[in-house]
Amino acid sequence: MESLHAPWRIQYILAPKPNFSDSSLFTAIAHSNDDEANHVIVRDRTCYALLNRYPYTGGHLMIVPYKQTPDFIGLMEEEMCDLTKMTSRCVQALKQVMKPDGFNIGVNLGQVAGAGIVEHLHIHVVPRWNGDTNFMPVIANTTVVPQALSELAAQLRAALKNE
Repeated sequence: MESLHAPWRIQYILAPKPNFSDSSLFTAIAHSNDDEANHVIVRDRTCYALLNRYPYTGGHLMIVPYKQTPDFIGLMEEEMCDLTKMTSRCVQALKQVMKPDGFNIGVNLGQVAGAGIVEHLHIHVVPRWNGDTNFMPVIANTTVVPQALSELAAQLRAALKNE
């Protein structure tokens, strides 16, 4: 069996988990005015997109509805459509800024499925490049794009404004 190594994720695993009582980290970010500190790249009427602080690849971002719900059942049709549109917009911005060869786009529903923030649905968008060897391209001979989140966030914001 091969091992999957993502050593930078240990920061997330070992970090103290904030107590948001009935609301999630994503709800706190939704109500925050500090998009730069939170790496939010775009906001729309029912959802927003932000870079993952613990990415599997450079450009790994998440699309998050403002409404806190653990799955799609809690969303109205308009909110589901907006999530899809925002995902498409972000894919186009990533294509322009990072020039990936493909993408993995997915949702982890429930802790057993890999959700880190179970109580708040979010869509992962993970850019991929030729030479990646699996969905989480962090094993031998895989190139990770080394770029500061704040720098990449600024580039993606600019690309999204110019669409």
